[in-house]
Amino acid sequence: MSEISESELHQIVQKAIQEAASHACPLTTQPKVMPSPSSPPAMVSPQKMIAIGADHGGFQLKEILKPFLVELGFDVLDCGTTSKEAVDYPDFALAVAQAVAGGKASRGIMIDGAGIGSCMAANKVPGIRAAMCYDISTASNSREHNDANLLTLGAGMIGENLAKQIIKTWLTTDFGGGRHQKRVDKIVSIEKQFLKDGK
Repeated sequence: MSEISESELHQIVQKAIQEAASHACPLTTQPKVMPSPSSPPAMVSPQKMIAIGADHGGFQLKEILKPFLVELGFDVLDCGTTSKEAVDYPDFALAVAQAVAGGKASRGIMIDGAGIGSCMAANKVPGIRAAMCYDISTASNSREHNDANLLTLGAGMIGENLAKQIIKTWLTTDFGGGRHQKRVDKIVSIEKQFLKDGK
């Protein structure tokens, strides 16, 4: 068997990186889509798509919330994880954030133990306004005032029923616009200042 040259190895690595970047949820070989009853798989729309992810601490709650989202009429893009085996929350927060920022989902939900770390990780992705919510008021405020497009939850902090109430409020609350728009515009402006290409 002949040895691979450094140039060939570089090309193989670059190709693998490009292929991984083309997937909405790079940690799953094939993201699982759960369409709502009104949306057959062939008719799934990004506007109705919710990307959801979790680490091992949020896995169980994620599995409970997926059918609830379908009941609410949304399609679900599951970005993993797929078990309670220990994983790193930034990886899955990134996958959910990329699905939203890339237009493959209109909004995202990420669940870890406290919701804080995932919020920090997701907010590093340009175009993401992630909010860690722990009650109905914060869920409503994050949408009406901040136009949040990614919700993070702490599975160790809230129960199943409260999580459902938070999600329903978050998904049904519209952005208020008006005086809030100029403030969101300022958030976007700050983000642009730190992007390398300035776009």
